[in-house]
Amino acid sequence: MAEKKVFTDSLEQTAVLFGGYDSNIRILEDAFGVTVSARDSEGAGGSALCVSGEDGERVSRAAEALTYLKRMAAVGGSLTEQNVDYVVGMVRDGRGGELEGIDGDCICLTNRGKPIKAKTVGQKLYIEKISTKTVVLGVGPAGTGKTFLAVAMAVKALRSRQVSRIILTRPAVEAGEKLGYLPGDLQNKIDPYLRPLHDALHEMLGPDAYQKNLERGVIEIAPLAYMRGRTLDDSFIILDEAQNTTPEQMKMFLTRLGSGSRAVVTGDITQTDLPRGMKSGLVEAMGVLSGIDEIAIHTFTGRDVVRHRLVQKIIEAYEKFDRERVEKKNEGKGNRFYKKQSE
Repeated sequence: MAEKKVFTDSLEQTAVLFGGYDSNIRILEDAFGVTVSARDSEGAGGSALCVSGEDGERVSRAAEALTYLKRMAAVGGSLTEQNVDYVVGMVRDGRGGELEGIDGDCICLTNRGKPIKAKTVGQKLYIEKISTKTVVLGVGPAGTGKTFLAVAMAVKALRSRQVSRIILTRPAVEAGEKLGYLPGDLQNKIDPYLRPLHDALHEMLGPDAYQKNLERGVIEIAPLAYMRGRTLDDSFIILDEAQNTTPEQMKMFLTRLGSGSRAVVTGDITQTDLPRGMKSGLVEAMGVLSGIDEIAIHTFTGRDVVRHRLVQKIIEAYEKFDRERVEKKNEGKGNRFYKKQSE
């Protein structure tokens, strides 16, 4: 029987690691086939978490995952099942070393004083690219923090006076509903499309500061069509839901960039609401702009999802479904080709 010990700093930290009804520890135990028990740590305020099992390699990896989770708990004060799933998956795949530095510098604080930090390796790399590149294309599934982190970096740039305003925009493309059925004038009709951007800034700045900056023009939120003909200087510009832009709209947006400005383009190319047969401007831009030094393309995966752990499983299920559909389609083409050659 192999055994490893991980020491916590306090009983409260031990409780966070175990989670409600030991839910966090159960995930780790099931993943590595080990048992984790807490014992009093002599001469310290915390506990000795004993990881034991028949396979020494599995015990070592489980202890490694527990150590990273302890660091997360020490910085954030809490853990979610998604955090545990992520760390366990990284360590199980032999990528535990990549977790170093995730609990690094805070981007900014929310209105309630909560620090905003990278929660995954993918998020950390995304933040680094936004910090060093003029234009960043952040592409990936829902729930990976593409828009939220971009807004956090925009607020950081505004607070440090790197830019003088924040401009947030997204295409007003209908996703099954018709704009004409919504009540009110044009602004009322497009507000639902811009709501995620409002919500993110509201959380960062608080209602009063948000409204004040909105009225002063320091923050501007508008549909993409309003960007045509403008030159945006000294601004942090975010284009959200970019998979719903046409190639012409994407080119129009990128050429609005003025001196002292930077831009982040976010989107999920698997959730395009454009009419069938119309190419996404985001997909085209990923190919056209890939060789330019000042532009970075960052791709998130399902592992970077920071919403409910079920969201990651849903994304993985759809990805598997899409792969199988493509494989069947290719097999069908191959069979038809073989049949034609035989004739």
